[in-house]
Amino acid sequence: MADVTLIQNKDTTANPAPLGLLGFGMTTVLLNLHNAGFFGLNSMILGMGLCYGGAAQVVAGVQEWKNNNTFGATAFTSYGFFWLSLVALVLLGGGYKTDADGLASYLILWGIFTGVMFIGTFRLSRALQWVFGTLTVLFGLLAIGELTGNSGITHFAGYEGILCGLLAMYTGLAQVLNELYGTVVLPLGAAKH
Repeated sequence: MADVTLIQNKDTTANPAPLGLLGFGMTTVLLNLHNAGFFGLNSMILGMGLCYGGAAQVVAGVQEWKNNNTFGATAFTSYGFFWLSLVALVLLGGGYKTDADGLASYLILWGIFTGVMFIGTFRLSRALQWVFGTLTVLFGLLAIGELTGNSGITHFAGYEGILCGLLAMYTGLAQVLNELYGTVVLPLGAAKH
């Protein structure tokens, strides 16, 4: 009988979640500064949506897939393509502009998806629960703002969205610092199972 040599590969790849969380968080803050009325929709927001909110999150999602993390792969890839599709909706405006009912439907579907993902965070950290919880509320508020045409609701949603984005940034940066220092620098709040 021949000798068999087993070779074991060790995964030494970095945690892609901070990239995805920061891509999502920073882009969300910028868009919601617009929604809150601080400045108009501009190329800076669209550029962030394409590159950091969109492409970087898709990359993070693919890396989560390679790490066998279904939740991370689904979340980051989906929200990466959310940002890419949102930029496409804005840029394809012209003769194909989406009306308020269409945009509200788009936001409602993303809200349903996010609500289900929020349920998944009950097995993860408290920080992620806050990110997904506030994002679910954000999609609901934006949809209501579109359906009613009430700019006050959209402005309020902007402030809530800034909070959501800052929570995502905190969560991503906490993961980086906690891993780098090998201790809890910024708490994430472990979920209780």
